[in-house]
Amino acid sequence: MIKVRYFQFLKSGVNKNSLILLLIFFSIASNAQQRISLGIHADPLLSWFSTDIRQVQNNGARAGFSFGLTYNKYFTPNYSFSSGISLMRAGGRLISSDTTVLEFSKSKVTLLPGNPVVYKIQYLVVPIGLKLQTNQIGYVTYFTDLGLDPKIVISRKADIPSQNITDENASNELRLFNLSYHVTAGIEYSMGGSTALVFGLNFDNNFLDITKDNGSQPADKVSHKILSFRFGVNF
Repeated sequence: MIKVRYFQFLKSGVNKNSLILLLIFFSIASNAQQRISLGIHADPLLSWFSTDIRQVQNNGARAGFSFGLTYNKYFTPNYSFSSGISLMRAGGRLISSDTTVLEFSKSKVTLLPGNPVVYKIQYLVVPIGLKLQTNQIGYVTYFTDLGLDPKIVISRKADIPSQNITDENASNELRLFNLSYHVTAGIEYSMGGSTALVFGLNFDNNFLDITKDNGSQPADKVSHKILSFRFGVNF
């Protein structure tokens, strides 16, 4: 008798509609229960260039800084979609074995062999990634974050120490857009509830050439590499 009534329930158009409404309700309720975590961070960093030709080489790292917001939407207790927005100040030094003519916004500068050009770059970064983390062990959770970083260059400056040139507009020498990958590892230390201190180490490497090849400049690919130290708070 129970089975007959069950099949009658399924055959009823009204009951089918009710079942569909119940499924939609539980789907919405399930999505509403997905945990969202927000955070802030401040990251001291070191950045430098790498090249693919001998004529142009890296000439040392520069210190920089990044700060911003993080966003994590969890689809399981240990996995989440990660994003956010940050402002990054980075740079590097390049040196050439040939005489190079640099094309700045208002002038051209002839750079002799062995004299470095120092680039100072500010990025607007919107990372997109996947965060994987362990269950909490005591007060500590271990995590790693892998993903891509679309970047917009919002400030492009250059110094040429040998000619006493500082903060020259280098928009003609540096590209406006770039894309990199990031690999982050670290720990979250629980302060109670959903609040946690975050400590981590991040490596960022550009896929695309950061410089333009103007005039007689050699055709090269200059990549920007960044090592940063994460200090943050999640809520």
